[in-house]
Amino acid sequence: MSIPMSIRGYATGEGTAGYRRRLGARADAGHFKTWQTLQLSSIGIGTYLGTEDEATDRAYEAAVRRALELGFNVVDSAVNYRHQRSERSIGAALRGLVTAGTVARDEVLLATKGGFIPFDGTVPANPNLYFTETYLRTGVLTSADVVGGFHCMTPRYLADQLERSRANLGVETIDVYYLHNPETQLAALDRRAFAARMRAAFEFLEEAAGAGKIRWYGTATWEGYRQPATAREYLSLPDLVGLAREVAGDRHRFGVIQLPYNLAMTEALTVANQKMGKATVSVMQAAERLGVYVMTSASILQGKLARNLPAALGQVLEGLHTDAQRALQFVRSTPGVGTALCGMQNVAHVEENAALVAVPPVPSEKLFAQA
Repeated sequence: MSIPMSIRGYATGEGTAGYRRRLGARADAGHFKTWQTLQLSSIGIGTYLGTEDEATDRAYEAAVRRALELGFNVVDSAVNYRHQRSERSIGAALRGLVTAGTVARDEVLLATKGGFIPFDGTVPANPNLYFTETYLRTGVLTSADVVGGFHCMTPRYLADQLERSRANLGVETIDVYYLHNPETQLAALDRRAFAARMRAAFEFLEEAAGAGKIRWYGTATWEGYRQPATAREYLSLPDLVGLAREVAGDRHRFGVIQLPYNLAMTEALTVANQKMGKATVSVMQAAERLGVYVMTSASILQGKLARNLPAALGQVLEGLHTDAQRALQFVRSTPGVGTALCGMQNVAHVEENAALVAVPPVPSEKLFAQA
């Protein structure tokens, strides 16, 4: 189904290469990572936090616009972020830039997520009535589909959420569509039932890719990939990629994962919990072997790592002026990280972080020399 007034196209190798060339000497060679022919910025703008009001909408719209102007061509959101308002702010920013000819659709990777049940713009006066009228009575889902009162990933529900996201973003094709914290389902399901739901979700997402509604899909998690294999919420990346192969063969579209990684949360690199043949490796290593692109969330831990970092870090992460820049530099310099996502609610945040565009990542031997 075509969405009226939507922007056609998707991120391409040619488009993202053109974006990189246009930055020229303003961008260090190490600022971009190559994946599936795409040239993706090593830092991307996230849109999670913020009040559900028009002032924040405008601030995010301006921040996304400035991020795309200054060298960040990866934009991340979720349908539930700020009750769909973050996606709409991204859509407004992209529409303005494309209309002005400043940025082309094929230069930008747009990622969003579905799984958590969103409201529409604000918390309604009667949330239960909203849920009943919007989702239950319309047959989008049943009570049995929902875990914890707020999470669902059945094909019919994902179809509804994908259409909402396409409309909010104002695009025909979303580059990366994540199942949002699928490990949430393990609070109520055993492993066999969980695998069945994941298979059904993957089948839907492969169909969506075939229809041109998305290009790639993956999992955006909080706990799943950082837990020991014995944990209830544990996720095996090799198993999920194997499931995608069972569903769609070697041409499957499971290609990206997102998980927390920062100076205070290093499990993605340091915890060996992914079984690959006879070896057990970290999820970063597993992703590299499987050809899966890694985007990190919470790169500055929602601002907690933007101040009061140890002075010694300045000797390793030199040439920078703020702790937020140093925290981001650590993440994007870590081997295995593709794009470090950082929430940027306003233009000032963008401009502070954009100082890294011209700075080379730190070599790994220096980054971990004091470990």
